Amino acid sequence: MHRICSFFLFIASLAAAPADWIWSARWVITEDAQHRVIENGAVAVTGGRIVGVGTRAEIGAKFQAKHRLDRPDAILAPGLINTHTHAAMSLFRGIADDKKLQDWLEKYIFPAEAKNVTPDFVRWGTRLGCLEMLLGGTTTFTDMYYFEDVVAEVAQEAGMRGVLGETIIQFPVADAKTPADALAFTEKYLTRYRNDPLIVAAVAPHAIYTNSDETLKAARALANKFNAPLLIHVAETKKELDDSLQQRHMSPVKALDALGVLTGRTVAAHCVWVNDADMEILKARGVGVAHCPSSNMKLASGVAPVARMLELGIAVGLGPDGPAGSNNDFNLFEEMDLAAKLQKVMTLDPETLPASTALEMATIRGARVLGMEKEIGSLEAGKRADMIVVRLDRPNAVPMYDAVSQMVYALKADDVRDVMVNGKPVVSDGRILTLNQAQILQKAEEYRAKVSASLK
Repeated sequence: MHRICSFFLFIASLAAAPADWIWSARWVITEDAQHRVIENGAVAVTGGRIVGVGTRAEIGAKFQAKHRLDRPDAILAPGLINTHTHAAMSLFRGIADDKKLQDWLEKYIFPAEAKNVTPDFVRWGTRLGCLEMLLGGTTTFTDMYYFEDVVAEVAQEAGMRGVLGETIIQFPVADAKTPADALAFTEKYLTRYRNDPLIVAAVAPHAIYTNSDETLKAARALANKFNAPLLIHVAETKKELDDSLQQRHMSPVKALDALGVLTGRTVAAHCVWVNDADMEILKARGVGVAHCPSSNMKLASGVAPVARMLELGIAVGLGPDGPAGSNNDFNLFEEMDLAAKLQKVMTLDPETLPASTALEMATIRGARVLGMEKEIGSLEAGKRADMIVVRLDRPNAVPMYDAVSQMVYALKADDVRDVMVNGKPVVSDGRILTLNQAQILQKAEEYRAKVSASLK
């Protein structure tokens, strides 16, 4: 009898398709169209893409893998998608907390950047940011900063997916003395990273209040020329709204639309001070919104009307923003939790923005914000193999009745155990595989001393 069983197993193995990896776990959260959560599930990966998703038994019968990872006390989920951040600003973490946005920018951040930002600063700051993000389950990040070509190099080094925007701003900065210089730099950067498997190069005019109308229009034209995303801060504070109404007699959203800035692939960060008319424009233009609850709370910017945006069908994702006063970490688990709770307290309705929607905002909805939902954001055959394993063997993880709810309200970034991006493991059993953690932490301390001295 044993020989007969072995024979049939041998025959089945011959029929099985080869795979590079099979990852399996107690629960697989797919975020596919059916919102399947598969008990004792598995995912097969070949050549950077997912080739099968199902139960452990189904995938085992269909595929024979070179490598296997089985986590019986864990959740396997899509990698988290950060739709707005400034990774290199990790080296400014905590230099100016508890300030108003304009004071924070004009009195602390802009002067600190003028004295400290160099390609080397950006390289080590981005390494620190990528280290934290990958260890916390973020597999894609959307960035706006200077020397964005260096950010892209680090993302490749880390094995991390990035939608990375070169910042364009009206005054002289580290990598451009004029907006024209910034636009020229950006065009070379866009050319360099065309068709890259990990990097989507983007154009990032900082905001309507830090650029001229001519620069904003030129940024849009450049983005459209390359079919690249345009990343921009929009309606973050009441002051921005009030100034726009006074100077232009239009809201920031309406003014940007009148300039044609929203016509094309666009990711608008914050969108706190928007009304129904603004949201109708965002919907009509297909603008993706990056909601940053921690940042909006910490800077007292207000609460974005996310529930209404979702009702209208606007694509809304999550972002931690920059870790230098607006938020001091890159924790998307925290952003999921806060996004759900903020909308509940604002609407006085505990059913508003449930855990399932919050997790979608960190995965498939975030992918829609970036225009990448056909490639990432869910565990489905044909998509890029970006996925994470989150452990369930810690006190905050038990007991568990609902895997999706547990991800949003109970599990934490440091519960992430394994991470794969584009079919390659980048975190294994809580250890980074692609970056030198000890060296990065040492460099961060060296830069702390330099930045501190520059502020005296």
